[in-house]
Formats: sequence, structure tokens, C-alpha cells
Amino acid sequence: MELEKDKTTIVLFSGDLDKAIAAFIIANGAAAYDHEVTIFFTFWGLNALRRDEPIKTNKGLLEKAFGWMMPRGAKKLGLSKMNFGGLGPQMIKHVMKKHKALSLPELVELAQEQGVKLVACTMTMDLLGLKQEELIDGLEYAGVAAYLGDAANGKVNLFI
Repeated sequence: MELEKDKTTIVLFSGDLDKAIAAFIIANGAAAYDHEVTIFFTFWGLNALRRDEPIKTNKGLLEKAFGWMMPRGAKKLGLSKMNFGGLGPQMIKHVMKKHKALSLPELVELAQEQGVKLVACTMTMDLLGLKQEELIDGLEYAGVAAYLGDAANGKVNLFI
């Protein structure tokens, strides 16, 4: 008889670089410990999943405005503290590289390789005017009910 895996769920609400890095470090660690891991991206957390390059889409003015104001992808996120007009993220990336720590894009790739389920919140996508083609490949799309289904059986549930 095969035992069911422990489950870890993370809600990534924040679009801050340091918080996204923390979420992916925890997710990758849990996956390495053979947990079934889900990260549910909502509101500003969705920015970590945006493609770096602009994608042509058919959007209204308000949806376009959100797209212009939000950071485009994991490489463009700011820090929650000490952002210093963009200098802070460059400093933290330099320190991470010096210590041979994985960058956020590398952590995302590792999570996908380990089978971490990355779920984009469809309701938030609708509110912010984000389209599937604007986000990276390999995602699932669902609403809060799907997250709650995963979290209900979770041994670890985090909100970042």
C-alpha cells in the first residue's frame, strides 16, 4: 500500500522579489522532501509569472494600463524593503550570485522540473487584464476553489 504524499500549498499574493524568492525556496525544499506542492499566484504575485517580453493582446485601456504599471516577469520585481529605486534588487541579485544562490527565474525552472504545481488565479487575471499568453509556459489556471481543494489536504499552508 502506497502512502499518500504530504502536501504543501503556498499562496503568493506579493509581487516583491524577496517574497517570491522565499516562496520558491520553500516550494523547492518541500518538493525535495517529496511533498506534493502547489503555489497559487494571485494579485501581484502573478507578476512573477509574466513573460519578460511584451505580448500583443487585444485589451481595453484600463487593462493596458495595469500591464504598463506592473513589473514584467521575475527579473523585474522590486524588493519589499530597501528597493531604492531599483538599486536594491540589483544588490540582492549580486549577493545571491556571489553566494551561488539560484536566481528567481532559476528557482521557477527548478520548481517546474520538480513537479511543483504553479496555478495562476483566473479571477485575478480577469481583474488585472492578464491573458494566458502573457504568462510563462507550464502553468495551470484555476480559481480559489481549486486552491482550497489542495489546501484542505495540506500539511503546510502558507500565505506570502
